Amino acid sequence: MPWPVAVLAATTAVFSLIAYVWAPIRYLYLLAFSSYLMLAFTSGVLVIMTGNISSPFAAIWMLQAVFAGLFGLWGLATIFLATNIALIYDFAIIMPRVSLLQLVIFFLASEVPILISYLIWHEKTDQESSKTKAFDALAQQLSQVASKSEIVINAIADGVIAIDAQGMIQLINPSAQTLLGWDKNDAMGLDYRSVFKLTDLKGKDLADNNSPIEQVLLGNKPLSNNDLALLTKSGKKILISLVVSPVGNTNPASGAIAVFRDFTKEKEQEQAKAEFISTAAHEMRTPVAAIEGYLGLALNPATATIDDKAHTYLLKAHESTQHLGRLFQDLLTVSRAEDGRLGTKPSVIDIVKFLREITEGLTPKSEAKGIFLFFKPGGGSGEEGNKTIPPVFFAYADQDQLRELTNNLIDNAIKYTKQGSVTIDVTGDDKNITISIADTGIGIPPEDLPHLFQKFYRVDNSDTREIGGTGLGLYIVRRLAEINNGRVWAESNVGKGSIFYLAIPRISHENAKSLEAQPEQPQPTVASA
Repeated sequence: MPWPVAVLAATTAVFSLIAYVWAPIRYLYLLAFSSYLMLAFTSGVLVIMTGNISSPFAAIWMLQAVFAGLFGLWGLATIFLATNIALIYDFAIIMPRVSLLQLVIFFLASEVPILISYLIWHEKTDQESSKTKAFDALAQQLSQVASKSEIVINAIADGVIAIDAQGMIQLINPSAQTLLGWDKNDAMGLDYRSVFKLTDLKGKDLADNNSPIEQVLLGNKPLSNNDLALLTKSGKKILISLVVSPVGNTNPASGAIAVFRDFTKEKEQEQAKAEFISTAAHEMRTPVAAIEGYLGLALNPATATIDDKAHTYLLKAHESTQHLGRLFQDLLTVSRAEDGRLGTKPSVIDIVKFLREITEGLTPKSEAKGIFLFFKPGGGSGEEGNKTIPPVFFAYADQDQLRELTNNLIDNAIKYTKQGSVTIDVTGDDKNITISIADTGIGIPPEDLPHLFQKFYRVDNSDTREIGGTGLGLYIVRRLAEINNGRVWAESNVGKGSIFYLAIPRISHENAKSLEAQPEQPQPTVASA
């Protein structure tokens, strides 16, 4: 190899190495293009000095020409110009000494690599440019969404904390920082338990299995709770209202979002209201009971003699007094449920037999309204003649509370059904008993269903206003169900009727017999078979 070519090759190699090690990103294209031009110049000199058309190194020029398109139009134009200048020189100077066929071959060998380079790199560059533009547009949209989301989250007055699947804090908004007393830089990346310290209302730390956040992460279902306290960084205790929602569709969840606010003042006001209602209801119940008693005596022919007109007046007054007494009793029940004074006296209950008695007691009321009341416990195990043998379901619950609960649900179904029927059914599995009360009544709008079991909540439409009510019945139903380890929910179609469900734990036949034989009945374990 001639020494000028060796010098050029060494210079090109040193320049390329320095550019590779040192090159800043903003100069990367320029330095790479410069290295390529130096390589092309070295190849051209090598070809010219070793025989031009007949050079054994012509293939090197062809190879490096294929990569010209990598540098866009500048690379292609430079190599195209250099190649064609060489061709013009060859036609003018060398043509008399070589055949036309050799020049044609040299022409094709010089121009075809440039054409191939254009076809390869131009298409690829267009595709990459299109992808880059799409990527930039998507990145810009995501950036805008992220900025808007951050603005919204930071503007929320409630505290917001985002937690990943491992329980690490990934986001904490300014309101959460203020409530917790933690700075963002200190809280980010920490385990939520060290920052978001939850306790019950008595100040006892929550176990992991009782933590709403752990339950959401494991079960992938949203939870809300208004009966929790939070310890701030300084050790101050505040009562909070908490809503935790899962992130992702996997189970367990891939994260959770906790939204909370200081509920201390509302809780104190709620407690004051409950105490006032309890005191007022208790004080007023005594004179109301006395009035009811005296009205009963006045209506009794054995103790008083009155004419028919006075009897009608007194009878209406007696009914109104009874209604007032039930209202005071409901208020007392609500008050005891909220301050924890509503205890239970559980006993073994044959649910099918129990519900049949309640249904029979409410049959006169349904008949007076022209409503058909059906009791048909499902899941019969056989037949005796034409009679289906009903299933046997045993529960361990407070009988009086369960009676009030189911009586309220069936009575409501009759009350809100203008015509048609009310059907009571009982089904179950190894763990739970499900009681359903289906009616063909007015139905409940979907927007009202989530609030149906809240205190003092009533569906407000022309049909419900005619019937009246206080909005306490279903709230009491929910609290009584919860106290007995059960739950209630409803399904409804407006104009087609509603179905109310009550699920309570089931115990086995053997467990029921064992509990009935004991003088003092402890809490049972739920049957697993």
